[in-house]
Amino acid sequence: MGKNLVSNHIRKLQFNHDEMTQLQLADKVGVTRQTIVALEKGNYSPSLELAFRIALAFNLPLEEVFFYGDSTQV
Repeated sequence: MGKNLVSNHIRKLQFNHDEMTQLQLADKVGVTRQTIVALEKGNYSPSLELAFRIALAFNLPLEEVFFYGDSTQV
């Protein structure tokens, strides 16, 4: 089995939410800006709790922020 791919739409969602900065999102969910950078780049898969906090920050269901596998399959 290959690499697990948990991807996200964080960068697009930040833009769609009044161009929220990485620091603003990080402060809102209680992590560092570097954590948000790593999430956006796909270098880090969040804990379930963090994933829910990020989804809540955008007022969206979890599956509209994060997805497993190739986003073109959605």
